[in-house]
Amino acid sequence: MPEPSQTTTPLTSAYWPATGGAWAAGARGIRETTIGSVLRDAAGRAPGKAALIDGDPDRQGRQWTYAELLADAERAARALLTRFTPGERVAVWAQNSPEWVILEFGAALAGLTLVTVNPAYQGDELAHVLGDSEADGLFLAEAFQERDMRAVLAEIRGRLPRLRDVLCFGDWDAFTALGDTPEATRRPLPDVAPSSTAMVIYTSGTTGRPKGAVLTHRGLTNNARLAFAAGGIGPDDVEINPMPLFHVGGSALFTLGPVQAAATQVLMSRFSPALELELIEAHRVTLLCGVPTMLMALLGHPDLAKRDVSALRLVFTGGAVSPPALVRQVEAALGVRYMIGFAQTEAGCVISLATGADPADDRAETLGRPLPHAEARIADLRTGETARRGETGEICARGYLVMRGYLNAPEATAAAIDADGWLHTGDLGSMDDRGYLRIAGRLKEMIIRGGENIYPREIEEVLIAHPAVADASVLGVPDGYYGEVVGAAVRPAAPADLDGPAGDGLAAELAEYCRARLATAKVPVRWLVTGSFPMTASGKIRKDVLRDRLGEAATDA
Repeated sequence: MPEPSQTTTPLTSAYWPATGGAWAAGARGIRETTIGSVLRDAAGRAPGKAALIDGDPDRQGRQWTYAELLADAERAARALLTRFTPGERVAVWAQNSPEWVILEFGAALAGLTLVTVNPAYQGDELAHVLGDSEADGLFLAEAFQERDMRAVLAEIRGRLPRLRDVLCFGDWDAFTALGDTPEATRRPLPDVAPSSTAMVIYTSGTTGRPKGAVLTHRGLTNNARLAFAAGGIGPDDVEINPMPLFHVGGSALFTLGPVQAAATQVLMSRFSPALELELIEAHRVTLLCGVPTMLMALLGHPDLAKRDVSALRLVFTGGAVSPPALVRQVEAALGVRYMIGFAQTEAGCVISLATGADPADDRAETLGRPLPHAEARIADLRTGETARRGETGEICARGYLVMRGYLNAPEATAAAIDADGWLHTGDLGSMDDRGYLRIAGRLKEMIIRGGENIYPREIEEVLIAHPAVADASVLGVPDGYYGEVVGAAVRPAAPADLDGPAGDGLAAELAEYCRARLATAKVPVRWLVTGSFPMTASGKIRKDVLRDRLGEAATDA
């Protein structure tokens, strides 16, 4: 594993240049690559190497070499071009599967933009993403968590005039067979520009509605390559990926990273600690990916002592803060080096990375240094200028990795990316004289529950729409397992619906109301029913006071 080089001169301000000093010397610059071209390159370099293994317990044994993965992706691309035209948008609303990955590569080879959708979304959430993205097609699962996906779509189909083709993964083989017809095989696949849009991945914002981050082929492929190279991950590694593919971590970093490293990916359809331990043993996994809550579940599972996990050498995590104690516990229990990435969808994933070659204290207590060819700085909260080293401010990033903008949201784009091209992450942090970042908190009122970003405004709008609610305030409440959980303070419309049984009954009713309208992770689990909110002198809700009160509240069943 390469040792990280230090900058020759200590930093005097909280700014890291795009070259990244000597650490970037082996990165060989930004490549003009696409999602399709990196798969073709891997198939050319290692055609017989295992590329993708299905980790679903009902489908174990299915796997693809790089040559087979490319052949299936090209077949899918030809089939897609019988229904769609390059430049159109195709959404995918399903749980993890190898077919999801093949669709990702196939869409890229066909010059289509892939729009990823959380399979837990209910009808209104789905309608917003499909409508806002102007999706021309949709691939969906038949069911997710015992919910009929086609029935959910049918309820909102009339609100989607642009959507013309709906295809089910249950019919995947019949669909991809269209790519083997003489007409399809005669049609050449298009040339795809590295600067073109590869994916639109939706992430929530302060408006309460998810916004689509427009991400390019060049940005996604280079970011994943540079992150894996910085981590010393290569062709001898076997990665296990339990991350949802609708997240940038699952479909970009942990899918495009192993392809460019010519490593093997074991894909889980869903996270289960018992299954993950079984797969780690069966496939001699060396690279464990996930968020801190997944790691805590593994450490606490009784099967850990029964399974051979000795092949593991690295853990790659991000998406939520890893407590230093957890880092040290994981390293001791699994015999690994812990790598923490500071990641954001709008940055095509990883901005900085603490690698396995960093000293133990840096691995546990920092977010590492910015990846090669990415600029980073800390912005002074008062002036916006670059802060002094060690001073807390807003973490900003600039370069090839930054999204093109939010789809159909110029004002939100301008708020996120300033005139000089700096992406304002909304996260508070500092940079030391070596360029290592430390997180200090969040400017945004985002809740991170087990690595999933949740924004209060969307949930508040759902609650306020209930006739029994006069006002609502939603915020994150500290939790020992998820890091944070969603808490809701509500002011009822009727004074009788306050503390005691009446308040408990209202909380239970509102929880059920939310479950029917929001993804499970967004449903509040801590409730406070109160006649008034604590306010500041300027008339703003004192969320710090509410957070303390919600922290003492009972967890709702």
